Amino acid sequence: MADPILYLGDTSRDTAAAYLLSLLAHWGWACDYIPSDERLALETLDRPHALIVLSDYPATQVSTELHREIVRQVEEGTGLLMVGGWESYHGLGGDWDGTPVGDILPVEIASSDDRQNCDHPVLLRCVSSHPCVDGLPWDERPPLIGGFNRVTTKQEATVLIEAVHFDAQVNDGAIELTQQSHVDPLLVVGQHGEGRTAALMTDVAPHWVGPLVDWGPERVAASLDDAVAVEVGNLYAAFLRQLLGWVACRMEN
Repeated sequence: MADPILYLGDTSRDTAAAYLLSLLAHWGWACDYIPSDERLALETLDRPHALIVLSDYPATQVSTELHREIVRQVEEGTGLLMVGGWESYHGLGGDWDGTPVGDILPVEIASSDDRQNCDHPVLLRCVSSHPCVDGLPWDERPPLIGGFNRVTTKQEATVLIEAVHFDAQVNDGAIELTQQSHVDPLLVVGQHGEGRTAALMTDVAPHWVGPLVDWGPERVAASLDDAVAVEVGNLYAAFLRQLLGWVACRMEN
């Protein structure tokens, strides 16, 4: 990738952000990282980026001027991905609804707390063929998550993955799962100008990511440095690589 990824949020490099940062290093993808408690500076955006990732990064950390600059860069071809979390979308302190950046995402963000902390089984179902999701065993090995932000899909956007809710009950010692009637969009993609956009409503790091972080029969060990390392499922790693690669225009439609 000629231009690096700009990754903002997920607390810090040695906590939640370690998951994505370690995988990016494992793949050899360059990245500029800003922790959640640090404001975005103009000089950071002066450097070209293939993709901007926002994950648990409050909208208030971005000035009005830089909101507009991000929108301009996406219009000219930079990818934009928002990842779910307590400080993503509206969340609890995310407050991206009504902002210039929030407005160009492929989903409508609620104006009140949209966090869904799930104490019941929530499985992911792939509903569209797309480079972000193709080639992964969604039907044979559907992963589970622990929480997400509830949004509404824009009319012109494409839903790739849905969150399917189940009730669990024990009958005669056997656990039975009953699918609920309501499903939620979990991964939605779109376009703004020349730039690709995506909204992933669950997190990529514990706790909301749930068993998704361990999705796959094999393990991938990735390290950022001697102090920061993660071990994740191989299908989780493949999914993130495809998702980020497509939004950053490393993959074709």
